[in-house]
Amino acid sequence: MTTPAPLAPPPGARAYPLRTARGDFAVVDMPPLADTEPRGVALLLPGFTGSKEDFHLMHEPLAARGYRTVAVDGRGQFESKGPQDDETAYARGELARDVLAQAEAVGGGAPVHLLGHSLGGQIARAAVLLDHSPFASLTLVSSGPAEISTAQQARVKLLRDALAVLSMAEVWEAILAMGAPEDVGGPARGLGGPEQLRRRWLGHSPAQLRATGEQLCTEPDRVGELAAVPLPCHVLSGVRDETWPVPLLDEMAGRLGARRTVVPGAEHSPNLDQPLATARAVAGFWDEHPSG
Repeated sequence: MTTPAPLAPPPGARAYPLRTARGDFAVVDMPPLADTEPRGVALLLPGFTGSKEDFHLMHEPLAARGYRTVAVDGRGQFESKGPQDDETAYARGELARDVLAQAEAVGGGAPVHLLGHSLGGQIARAAVLLDHSPFASLTLVSSGPAEISTAQQARVKLLRDALAVLSMAEVWEAILAMGAPEDVGGPARGLGGPEQLRRRWLGHSPAQLRATGEQLCTEPDRVGELAAVPLPCHVLSGVRDETWPVPLLDEMAGRLGARRTVVPGAEHSPNLDQPLATARAVAGFWDEHPSG
């Protein structure tokens, strides 16, 4: 089977390994457009089975608003290396410390805006709870207060059970035989054709998927802790979400005193479903909280 070419970065962006104190991480880095006034830097974290490419359609509109955006594959995600068997490397605290190192590397000491989608939002929250000082704001995209819905837990358990006995390639074939990947426990949909999605899937560490899948099913409610952190928060979602129901996200935003945005025409991945509207909402929030 021919290996497909990597999905090209958006025009003006570049893909490279970001060097940090905790190792290298694959990123797509988009500077502000040449005719705009720079307004800050943002670090974008993808969700479960996702990758930095999930933000491709948001880079250009955010660059037009003056923001440099750096989307990152976390440890063991797609093009960032990580242990294949050792799940302890993917403990929530370890992933949170990775985010702090990434923020230091892209911000150079200046606060950055932090945005996380789904699982990425819960990892972002953990990073902020460890140390909020590297950040100017936190945006949680389709990322809820605690564990995922019962139906989604069943799908993730199915995936975890398969990963315990099958290779990544075998799991991919089994998923395809059962139906649309996002409907049977993963992987999440994304840009590119089926072979590019297969390439992304095979790039993931099975230990990363097992560990973070378990975290999604057992995450405690830490909204009270986050509400005590002096950091502006934004909760953004689509109008429908099977992973964390929209009313639950409404309630979380209220508990946080956060800005709340519901993007029309979007579901669990507003960054893919309605990237322009999502970028406008995100940039509007960032504009109100300059990074200095």
